[in-house]
Amino acid sequence: MNGPNPPLRVLIVDDEAPARARLGDVLADCAGRLPVEVVGEAENGFAALALAQRTEIDAVLLDIRMPGMDGIECAAHLNRLAAPPAIIFSTAYDAYACQAFDLNAVDYLLKPVRADRLVRALSRAHRLSAKTLDLLREAHPKARTHLSLNEKGRIVLIPVADILYLKAELKYVTVRTAVREFLIEESLTQLETEFGARFLRIHRNCLVARDRVREVGKSPGEDEGHFLRLDGLDERLAVSRRQYTALRETLRSF
Repeated sequence: MNGPNPPLRVLIVDDEAPARARLGDVLADCAGRLPVEVVGEAENGFAALALAQRTEIDAVLLDIRMPGMDGIECAAHLNRLAAPPAIIFSTAYDAYACQAFDLNAVDYLLKPVRADRLVRALSRAHRLSAKTLDLLREAHPKARTHLSLNEKGRIVLIPVADILYLKAELKYVTVRTAVREFLIEESLTQLETEFGARFLRIHRNCLVARDRVREVGKSPGEDEGHFLRLDGLDERLAVSRRQYTALRETLRSF
């Protein structure tokens, strides 16, 4: 005979301690209907990612509105784990977010959370697809604080504030910081849409951090075009003729 099902391992993520305690109490009330083990609590997205990489987790109860890294961004980073957990968002009523969840069949809990609703959500909790996370981000359009990738089984976070340029190469985008390069599988066009306030397009395949531009010049030879240099980097980046005029106008406005 098969033994009882092992408990569902749950991580609670909320920036407010009373909310975490409330969820813990409600989960305890659910024990008779659904075996659950709270394997950890986190007060922000960074702590959640750290816990998820050293603890086996089946599901995450994830607050949407947290300072710094919000819940939707945290979910996208969690999704890069080798075995991503199921995600259930929790929120005080947010009409736009709830509409997006309903349209995309995403489980969510309205605060204060009731035991019967929590049991139902945990019973059908599932991993979110990358496409679903993109749609949720469109409905909740806050630019990410970090990009991420899975590197040797670990989630590496790249602070957007540290990025000097983004360059499309084949199916990857090279992310360059002052320290090193990273390769991510994202669309340069979508990155420009998300981070347009921070980056300038200088070529069809390259975006640069607008506040790190230190020099724009003409390359040697009449047909060589223009180049750009960034603070913290000696590399010359090509500026296309199409982008040069717009670039000069943008920099004059600073």
